[in-house]
Amino acid sequence: MLFFVVVLVWSSNWPIMKSGLSYVDPLDFVQHRFLFSALALSPFLIFLRRRVPRDKETLTRLLLLGVINALGIVATNMGLLYEKSGISAVLTYTQPLFVFCMAVPFLKEKAKASRLLGVLIGFLGVIALSLWKIGSIGIFTVSNILLIIGAFLWALSIVYYKKLLGHVDAIITNIFQLAVGVAILTMLNATIGGFLFPLSAAYISIVLYAAVAASSLGLTLWLYLLRDEEAMVLSSSSFIIPLCALFFGWLLLGENIELNSLFGSALIMTGVYLVNRT
Repeated sequence: MLFFVVVLVWSSNWPIMKSGLSYVDPLDFVQHRFLFSALALSPFLIFLRRRVPRDKETLTRLLLLGVINALGIVATNMGLLYEKSGISAVLTYTQPLFVFCMAVPFLKEKAKASRLLGVLIGFLGVIALSLWKIGSIGIFTVSNILLIIGAFLWALSIVYYKKLLGHVDAIITNIFQLAVGVAILTMLNATIGGFLFPLSAAYISIVLYAAVAASSLGLTLWLYLLRDEEAMVLSSSSFIIPLCALFFGWLLLGENIELNSLFGSALIMTGVYLVNRT
């Protein structure tokens, strides 16, 4: 049920995030998202203050996790701004492939043939799901590279948290990484181009949903699940997110659902089943 909530808020966030990028540039949008997310979670520190780590080693690891998370989300948003949504989805969901490669040596998770097959079939499903949006794919552009970097950093944050920070409360971890992200993005905005916050009801609604639902709730639940589930299984199950994002793209942006979407959906569900089967 918790994973279902994550899928719901993250898949619906794709068209909302795309709409938000029409108002401001990626650095501003992610900064606003992180800021409101951190503010929404900060009252929990009153009740969880005894669980906040005090040792320098854990605090340093939390700082590094925040840096990885912030850079990954910025790279993904910058790629999404300048690339078709179909290619963006395909390149972003190379993440489970990276997790598979890292989880075996660093987390000692089992690289069973059925899991590898499930990851590959699920990724093919994401490609099939996005074919009608992709069109012709030429040489890699800067936006393609940014999306792949974002996917790799997402995978790295998954393995890093699972390996080194699984003992830290998920809410506290999320508050730390969001706060670090706000600090990094504030410095980047101050250096590169200043600050912009459109005072329109539409943009405020967009950034609040992306912040409170996707970052505060969704990311906290993701960390909670990651602590108890295998990284390989959880990351590969996230193939369901672009499948559900297809529905929200139709519902919110009026995007058509083509025949190949049904084929891609079947591949995704098959891949998720193979990864999760005992």
